[in-house]
Amino acid sequence: MRLRPEERTAELGADTEALAERPSSLFADVAQVRLLTLVFVAGVSSLSLEMCAPRLLGPYFGTSLFVWANIIGFFLAYLALGYFLGGRVADRHPSPQLLSALTAVAALATGIIPFISRPVLEWSVSGMDTDNASVFYSSMVAVILLFAIPVTLLGFVSPFAVRLSVRRVGAAGRKAGSLYALSTAGSILGAFLPVLVLIPWLGVRRTLIATAVALLLVSLWGMPWRLRIPASVPVALLALPLLLPQIAPLGALKPQPGLIFEQESFYNYIQVVREQDGTTELVLNEGHAIHSVYNPQQILTGWYWDYFLAAPYFNAGPAAGQVHRVAIIGLAAGTIARQFTDVYGPIPIDGVEIDPDIVAAGRKYFAMTEPNLKVHVADGRTFMRVTHETYDVVAIDAFQQPYIPFQLTTKEFFEEIRAHLSPNGVVCLNTGHTRTDYRLVQAFVNTLSQVFPSVYTFNVPNTFNTEVMATNSPTSLDTFRANLQQAPPDSLMSTVAGEVLPVAAVGHPERDGIVFTDDRAPIEQITDQLLLNYIQQGG
Repeated sequence: MRLRPEERTAELGADTEALAERPSSLFADVAQVRLLTLVFVAGVSSLSLEMCAPRLLGPYFGTSLFVWANIIGFFLAYLALGYFLGGRVADRHPSPQLLSALTAVAALATGIIPFISRPVLEWSVSGMDTDNASVFYSSMVAVILLFAIPVTLLGFVSPFAVRLSVRRVGAAGRKAGSLYALSTAGSILGAFLPVLVLIPWLGVRRTLIATAVALLLVSLWGMPWRLRIPASVPVALLALPLLLPQIAPLGALKPQPGLIFEQESFYNYIQVVREQDGTTELVLNEGHAIHSVYNPQQILTGWYWDYFLAAPYFNAGPAAGQVHRVAIIGLAAGTIARQFTDVYGPIPIDGVEIDPDIVAAGRKYFAMTEPNLKVHVADGRTFMRVTHETYDVVAIDAFQQPYIPFQLTTKEFFEEIRAHLSPNGVVCLNTGHTRTDYRLVQAFVNTLSQVFPSVYTFNVPNTFNTEVMATNSPTSLDTFRANLQQAPPDSLMSTVAGEVLPVAAVGHPERDGIVFTDDRAPIEQITDQLLLNYIQQGG
């Protein structure tokens, strides 16, 4: 039978569609394999960058919700811009070689970040030191802008890949869905691999370099042969600090005078610094606070840690100054545990620290080896919920500087603590203020007053620290003063009394003031406002 021309064309079109529908072997279609591999690795890279960004910022700005909001918001903006531009470029120039070239540029931009970030970050810190609020916030944006080029270009990949893969409209949905699923699978790997493996093993900067090398290698695979050899030079250069760290060292993530140890853990950037007088200090993340100190020749520090020692003296009668068991939430490298052991003897102490690498540093550099100290690697809230012990003192010194984790600030948390306090028990915590702004202190007084009958505050001289204490039974400031004044003149507690008594005050709750609860604990926002006031007003 002879077909008319239009029927022959229709039959040919049907054959073409059937051919397009026929599943091809993944290994037979090399171009498709290259494209799918690039989509997957780009997905890994985008989330790897997002996981690395807060660790790069942490040593300078901390890892508050404010920082995370900036990172997530900017990354989403970059990806949205990449999707928008990528779709338009792909429609005009649907070339796999062009896509590979764009991802190669993204890889190079990623590889540059570890080398240019430190000057930007150090400039940021200098802006904070000069109390210039505009420099502080512009530096935050500048640091996040380090990721603008690579993340935007990675946004090109998915719409570009859809344009290259779709051969007919009827298959567009299936193709797009498969490619986005593959990219998301890569992103899932990119979320876990850096956090669980690469950053603890290589550090954040070498993780960025590893991400850049992987993306660049896949990009080279899709580029023309004439471009692969010159483009492979950056791969070799980036691989040097990755494979041969002794030959191409990157140095400390954040240099410190007297630095003797640094490590990036799951939770913190840890530094141990030794001062000229032999004092060892634990510095975490942005480094604007010291979390533990150790001097083998001294027990008292002259800092807020000493104030915790006075807590048992609120009680009247024989119970004054008596301690049978202590819990420390936020053990760090063990300063409080060492002090309580020296002053009150080998009483049982439960020290709770969420970061096992801080515990290891404490044992190695801070002599945190007291036999009466039992270390629990756990979240403080979780520990208090499951422990069956009763304590005379619960000391809270947990900071993701400058923020106290919100779950350790709420009325519900303090109710859990009270359930584990002896009748003469005391809970004490450290918080902060500026010269004129005591909003955070007052919020803690309001919150603790919802749970405990008596609350007291102690503004540590020459610092921005305020210690807040609350007692399980009604107590008085007069009893506290009388008890401490009975300490032998040459004893450590006499020295503590000299520090504590002049600044002791009763905490009065505000009517209708802020009370932190599990549902609403705006501690980050209040702390950010304190920081902004400090920067603008010079304290």
